[in-house]
Amino acid sequence: MRVVILGSGRGSNAEAILLAQREGRLGGARVAAIFSDVAGSGILSLGPRFGVPAEYVDPAPFRTKLDGEGEARFIAAVSGAQPDLVVLAGFMRVLKAGFLGAFAGRIVNLHPSLLPSFPGLDAIGQAWRRGVRVTGCTVHYVTADVDGGPIIDQAAVRVEPGESRESLEAKIHAAEHALLPAVIARLSAGAPGA
Repeated sequence: MRVVILGSGRGSNAEAILLAQREGRLGGARVAAIFSDVAGSGILSLGPRFGVPAEYVDPAPFRTKLDGEGEARFIAAVSGAQPDLVVLAGFMRVLKAGFLGAFAGRIVNLHPSLLPSFPGLDAIGQAWRRGVRVTGCTVHYVTADVDGGPIIDQAAVRVEPGESRESLEAKIHAAEHALLPAVIARLSAGAPGA
């Protein structure tokens, strides 16, 4: 299974996927390419480290969504890598109909909450401010509903009394780094429900 990773930031979840691949924990999946909408983002530095093509793709003209010319450039770049699965690992743009249609049923996202709770931006902060005792992370299929697609799997994280936002964030990231590669491995094996 050919996997393409899209990300906007430092790439810690992409790195977890690539480490799982190196250690033989990604099943039949192989990362074919990494693309970022942010020039110089940390995720792009993972390409040379892991021997995977990594490229900046200009997302213009919009700032928060992938549409118009930027969307067309991303569709062309991702299509060129012939993905069986497109993984959004910290990709901070809303996908529109063109991209969703080009890769229908093959796009998954990692979100740092137990959806449907705390969708959207700053999910960890939302959960921390609300004072929940359990939060976590979710891998789900991407649809036109932001953070609303079918859930594939989730990992729960306990919020301890008096826990700082920073320590909660670290625990959720650790859960993400375990969950996302495991889900990709299961998808590569054709696991039912995944």
